[in-house]
Amino acid sequence: MNSIDEWVDQLLHTNERAGVSRKSFLRAAAVGTMSTIAAACSTGKSTGKKGGPAPVSEAPTAGQPSSETVAASPAMKPQNTTNPEQPVKLEQWKAATERQSGPTPTPMPPDKRVGYAIVGLGHLALEELMPAFAQCKKSKVVALVSGNPEKMLKVARQYGISEKSCYSYATYDRLKDNPEVQVIYIVLPNSMHAEYTIRGAKAGKHILCEKPMANSAAECQAMIDACRKANRKLMVAYRIQYEPYNRLVRDMVRSNQFGKTKTIETVNVQNSDNPAHWRFKKKLAGGGALPDIGLYCLNTIRYLTGEEPTEVFAYQSSTPGDPRFKEVEEMVSWQMRFPSGIITNCLTHYGVHETRRYRVMAERGWIGLDPAFSYSGLKMDVAFAEKKAERRENVSLPDVNQFAAEIDHMSECVLTDRVPFTPGEEGLQDQRIMEAIYKSAKTGRPVKVPSAVKATRGRTASVATNKLDQFRGPLPKNE
Repeated sequence: MNSIDEWVDQLLHTNERAGVSRKSFLRAAAVGTMSTIAAACSTGKSTGKKGGPAPVSEAPTAGQPSSETVAASPAMKPQNTTNPEQPVKLEQWKAATERQSGPTPTPMPPDKRVGYAIVGLGHLALEELMPAFAQCKKSKVVALVSGNPEKMLKVARQYGISEKSCYSYATYDRLKDNPEVQVIYIVLPNSMHAEYTIRGAKAGKHILCEKPMANSAAECQAMIDACRKANRKLMVAYRIQYEPYNRLVRDMVRSNQFGKTKTIETVNVQNSDNPAHWRFKKKLAGGGALPDIGLYCLNTIRYLTGEEPTEVFAYQSSTPGDPRFKEVEEMVSWQMRFPSGIITNCLTHYGVHETRRYRVMAERGWIGLDPAFSYSGLKMDVAFAEKKAERRENVSLPDVNQFAAEIDHMSECVLTDRVPFTPGEEGLQDQRIMEAIYKSAKTGRPVKVPSAVKATRGRTASVATNKLDQFRGPLPKNE
C-alpha cells in the first residue's frame, strides 16, 4: 500500500471509530475540497491576472504526495534551485551501519559543458571513450577527426554530431574555426601524438593526449613547448590516477597505514595478436609491451609513492621467429630504486595470458589490487596481523568510469584555469625513465635516471629528487 493510501485508510478508521461512516467521510471530504476552491475563487487569490479565474492546480499522481507535502517533510531540506551543479538532496533511508550512497549525479547543463573533438576512431575511442561521455558531468563530444569518412559519418549519426563538425586529418587544422571545440582528445598511434598535439595547440585548443605521450623525450618536450607557447593546457590521459581504488591505495601508502613501504611488485601482461597492427610497428608504436602496457606499472608506482626512481635495471626478450616481434619487444622485466629505499619489481609481456595486478608490501601489512589496471572490475585486498590472527580483508568501492573521470578532470581544469593533475611534464618523465630502462636492457647494466627537471611558466629548473609529486598538478578533489 502506498503512502497516500495509508494516510486515507488511517483517517477512515479514525472517523469510523468516531461514528462516521466511510461514505459520509468521503462525501464530507469532497464538499470540503469544493468549498476551498470556491473560497479561493471568491477572494481572487491564486489568480494569474487581476480579475481572472483562479488556475486549478494539477492533482498529484496517485501514490505520490503533493509538492506541499514533500516540502513539509521533516526529513527534507529546501532545495537550491539556482545552481544546477549542486546535487539534489534526498531523504536518508539507509541505516548508519550500511555503506552510504554518495551525492546524486550533478551533470552540468549541456550548453555549459566543455566540447571535445575526438581524433582517431579506433578501438579505444569507439569501445571506451565515446560511451564514457554519457557518464561525464562536464564534457561532451562535439567533433570527430578520422581518416575513414564512412566510419566517421556513421559514428557522428550514432552520437548526434553534426556532419559539419567532422574533419579529415588533412582538414584537422580547421578545428580552430569551430568555437564548440575547446579540447582535442588525441587517440592516435603513438608516433602521431607530437604532430597532432602541436597542430592542435596552434589551432588554439587545449590538448588531452593518450599515453604514452610520444615516442621520445624530445617529442614530449616539443609538445610541452608548443602548448606553453599557445597558452593551452596539456594533459596526458593517465586514467589510473583518477580511479578511486588507486587513489585509496595512494592515501594508505602516503599515510604509512601499515608502516613504511619497502617494496612494490607490479605485473601487466597480455597476449596480443595481429602482426599487422600498428602496435607491432616500431615506427608507429615506439616499442612493444613497455610503452603500451608496461607504462602502467611504471606510472602507477610513481603515483602511489610520489617519488622518482634514481636507478633502473632491466631485461628484455622476444620469442625467436614470432612474426609479432620482428620490430618490437615481447617482454621487459625491470627493477627501480627510489630515494626512500623502496625497490620495485615490474613485468610486462605481450605473449602470455592477461594478468594485471600489483602489491604494495609494507612493514605491518600489504595492499593489493587484482585486477589493478583493467578498465573496470578492480578488486582490492589488504592483509595484516592482529595478535594471533592473520587478517585478510576485501575493500569494495563504488565503480567509476575511469575515462569519464579523467575527461571531466580536464574539463574542470579548462573551466577553472587549473593545471591538470597529469600535465605534459608527467608524460615526459615517464618517457625519460623508459629510455633508461631500454638502455639498461641493451647494456645489461644498471642505469642512472637523469636528474629530474621541471619546466614551469617558461623556466626550466632542477628539482630535488626527494620532493614528492614533482611533475603533477594539484590533486583532484574526491567526488
